[in-house]
Amino acid sequence: MLWNTAASAQGLDAPASFEEIRVVLDSIFLLFCSVLVIFMNAGFGMLEAGFCRQKNAVNILAKNLIVFGIATLAYWAVGYGLMYGEGNAFFGTSGFFFNGDPAPYGDDAYPAAVPAAISFLFQVAFAATAATIVSGAVAERIEFSAFLIFSTLLVAVSYSVTGHWVWDGGWLSELGFSDFAGSTVVHSVGGWAALVGAAFLGPRLGRYQNDRINAIPGHNMGFATLGCLILWIGWFGFNPGSELAATANVPYIAVTTNLAAAAGATTATFTTWIKDGKPDLSMIINGILAGLVGITAGCADVNYVSAVIIGAIAGIIVVFSVAFFDSIKIDDPVGATSVHLVCGIWGTLAVGIFGSGNIVTQLIGILAVGAFTVIFSAIVWGIIKATMGMRVHAEDEIRGLDISEHGMEAYSGLVKEADVLPANDLDKTMNTEMSKI
Repeated sequence: MLWNTAASAQGLDAPASFEEIRVVLDSIFLLFCSVLVIFMNAGFGMLEAGFCRQKNAVNILAKNLIVFGIATLAYWAVGYGLMYGEGNAFFGTSGFFFNGDPAPYGDDAYPAAVPAAISFLFQVAFAATAATIVSGAVAERIEFSAFLIFSTLLVAVSYSVTGHWVWDGGWLSELGFSDFAGSTVVHSVGGWAALVGAAFLGPRLGRYQNDRINAIPGHNMGFATLGCLILWIGWFGFNPGSELAATANVPYIAVTTNLAAAAGATTATFTTWIKDGKPDLSMIINGILAGLVGITAGCADVNYVSAVIIGAIAGIIVVFSVAFFDSIKIDDPVGATSVHLVCGIWGTLAVGIFGSGNIVTQLIGILAVGAFTVIFSAIVWGIIKATMGMRVHAEDEIRGLDISEHGMEAYSGLVKEADVLPANDLDKTMNTEMSKI
């Protein structure tokens, strides 16, 4: 009696059968997972800010905050329709400007299925993650406006088109390609876009000089560690939530996810310890994230031992990947390309090795999504660079993007590195900055 007389949500009747109650529970589960994934934006923000210099902290935080707002609007207007709208094997052609009607997406209405609004909220959290990955790789030297324009187009078009191929019955899905929670669909897409962006931008001033790789340490490893832990927790929404229902598989997926993260942390720690002589905290952090990215594609399809192996290999790969990109002078301040692209590729291939996927099909999917994302990113970054420009002026990069782009400091009154420097003495300023580095 209490259940049937309780106030119901707008437009929805109270459930009257076991099946309808199950749908309500699924809806609440997806809402909870959506919030966890959305909260990962805080993790990305803290991680990136900590890995970068204090004079760019405001810029990093601003990008990670506004990108979720931009991604939400872009996905609402265009992306969700392209990704899940009824259409063809390559993209959706209906359901733009999402209004809650499930019909344009070929879905059942509530109470036969979860409300379309829950599905949209969960998926937009994933879309925003792909754009956020780019932020770290282009940090400390990109124009704020250039990043926003690229993020909008990445979410609205590129991410959504390739997502349709895999997650809405597109041609890769029909081929048998398997990516349960997005090692390729989310992480590799963000990683490919980040790699192209970093290549178009060029390295930060002073990063590579006289055939030497100059370290530019992050300013707050406490922030970075907290960001990593937030992301680790958020992944329990990312992977188990991709079950799209509160089933008995959810705890299993949570365990494989956690095992891979733990294995990645361990192997990255010992790999960097052996390689460089000391256990590097930044590599421990990236090892955890590498394990999480690596298991994302197969978290529901591999056993516990396989999850440990996948995470362990990802933790080793990420250490050498960071060194490789430095060797070819691709400057990625937070290691986003190594974590999300390289380990995303590994995780997708691992489904064909340890899971039920076919290794050839997995490789085809990786190459197809990669090729589309690289071509799209190169075109968009190229147009931005040729027209409005994508990199800040050298003087502004030296002063810090907090002052030049936002007119404020993250630690006003506490540090003076971001003070305005004399514009007529750039050479002297450069030498001073290089000595600090």
